[in-house]
Amino acid sequence: MTALTVLVTASGAPGTAALLRALRMNGERPVRLVGTDMSPQAVGRHYCDAFFVVPPGGDPAFAEAVLEIAQRERVDAVLPQSSFDLLGLAEARDRFRADGVAVLVSPPETVRRANDKAEMYALLQGIGVHAPAWRRVTGGRALRVAAEELGYPDRAVCFKPVFSSGSRGFRVLDATVDRAKQLFEERPGSVAMRLTEALEILPEDEGPELLVMELAQGRERTIDGIAREGQVVLAHPKTRESMRAGLAMYFRTLRDPVLDELAGRIVRELGIEHFFNIQLVGEQVIEVNPRISTIVYQEDLNLPYLGVKHALGEIGDEELRALAARARPTRRALRYFDQVEWDEVSVDESSGT
Repeated sequence: MTALTVLVTASGAPGTAALLRALRMNGERPVRLVGTDMSPQAVGRHYCDAFFVVPPGGDPAFAEAVLEIAQRERVDAVLPQSSFDLLGLAEARDRFRADGVAVLVSPPETVRRANDKAEMYALLQGIGVHAPAWRRVTGGRALRVAAEELGYPDRAVCFKPVFSSGSRGFRVLDATVDRAKQLFEERPGSVAMRLTEALEILPEDEGPELLVMELAQGRERTIDGIAREGQVVLAHPKTRESMRAGLAMYFRTLRDPVLDELAGRIVRELGIEHFFNIQLVGEQVIEVNPRISTIVYQEDLNLPYLGVKHALGEIGDEELRALAARARPTRRALRYFDQVEWDEVSVDESSGT
């Protein structure tokens, strides 16, 4: 088969090394990898065939920078990893297509609705999907009112920015939090705090928009998958068994027709294309990400590579649906820390290494 060149954005993300390895070890053809990131210290610099520093995903110049790199490196497909990269690439999809580059991103309106967590929760409730009770607020005064309406201090609640990615800005408001235990027994970065502490940080009536929510509790599950024009063509459910520093570290695959049906409803309502990730805590959906997330890899079910082939028209919907039967519910994934070493040399980090 013809060799491919794939550009992977946010190549400093935690799942990058496994993702790049899966794209390379596809068993069919050589894949040349081009990494981009806003940091020159991204691990993609060491694992990709070429690497470029680009503006942050929210910068108006981001999509243009990626397009120029795609043209220069003769890229076949662009695979974004960060939620912050999605909107700029979605708005420039037609320009990439004109140059023969497939961008694995949903339409701009889909990205906007999914990234606006408050609008996404309203959408879920509108189609009868369980989601946490929530309030959209700005400033400490409104945060206090919303937290109390949702049960604080008798019940723990949580909040995060309306526009965020991963665990950035997520905090649990818990009146019973043991500050001494946090100080002496836990690593820095605990997400639990008292409401009074949050109010000391936030201005009374200004600041970023926040989503204040009841704290969902229970078993954590996610559905990863690939879609075309709002239709799921492959769904891959898994559990999230343990967390560390805000990242899921241990996963178990499973078969669950109820989760498959749930994913179908959400993907259809949002009009998602290409990769998606839907997260549940208990029976409540807490996140919908129209992008690739952490994958549990399997030697005969390589989701990132299949997604690229699907975007390039090399594999059809029905063939991809049939491959879903290969997913083994016995599969497990354990993330761990690794490191790379190198001798620094003077390079023009904007032109690739």
